[in-house]
Amino acid sequence: MPRVLRYGLLTTGLVLAVCAVLAVVAGTALAGASGRLTAATGRTFGTVVAADGNRVDVRWTPQGGTERTDPVELAGAAPPAGTRTEVAYDPAAPGTPLVPGARALADADSALDTLYLTGTVAVLVVLTAGWQLLSRRHAAARPARGVPVRRVRIQAGLLARSWLETEASPRRWIPVHFDPVLVGLRAPATVRVHGDPLRHRLVAVEVDGRLLHPSGPVRDREPRGRRTDNPSAPDASTLERAKRLAPLHRQLSADLPLLLPAPVLALLWTWVSGAGAGTWAGTTALLAALAIWLAALRGSDPS
Repeated sequence: MPRVLRYGLLTTGLVLAVCAVLAVVAGTALAGASGRLTAATGRTFGTVVAADGNRVDVRWTPQGGTERTDPVELAGAAPPAGTRTEVAYDPAAPGTPLVPGARALADADSALDTLYLTGTVAVLVVLTAGWQLLSRRHAAARPARGVPVRRVRIQAGLLARSWLETEASPRRWIPVHFDPVLVGLRAPATVRVHGDPLRHRLVAVEVDGRLLHPSGPVRDREPRGRRTDNPSAPDASTLERAKRLAPLHRQLSADLPLLLPAPVLALLWTWVSGAGAGTWAGTTALLAALAIWLAALRGSDPS
């Protein structure tokens, strides 16, 4: 199995695993809340008699019963005392009423949103992976011809990618998924290109008998970022370094810095949504998995 396919399956499986765990947690929470919400078939009106932070005391009267006062936890700020509010309750157990904005309602909505989100992410990831396989197979099936190129590594932000820069004018830059064979490639070197970089958006490249799939479309302008060129004649230490980069865990380790924004972005989302630590942890895990997956999709270079 090609290296790029193994790494793609690894990162795709990671995203799907995180989605599955979050879906199970959200589904369990939704199932627990559904019983209480389903049983709350009674409707009436009551009055907020006391408010303290996210908690209110509501005075209300169930149908056929006597007036009572019950506390209700809210997801947001409590309305002032004296506010008239709708009350939903279980006629068989009226001791746990619900009012608009109740924590139980917000938790159920959050769990349902999580199920929709994880399902959407999982479907998009699978569809993208399928499109990648089909489009790259089509590119590799095109006739090949020899093209002189230089391998350059370009670092843009936290992501580094491998590009093959054509020698002939007009120049083109071909992004390819990383393979250790790139580290020892002479500059320049003649490789077999499947397709025409001047006409096709996606072209595959064959280097020393290894087929390298494109990690994006061919560009007619040099990519932005810090550029590092391959040496004209790689020495023994360069070839030894290429061997050390072969295992997938080396590439996974090189992609770990891409996880740094995940907890910060998750904290921002948690603060905006008013959720708690559980939401922060789940959002962090999902963003981290997606960061690794996107890096694999774009052809991260661990060299």
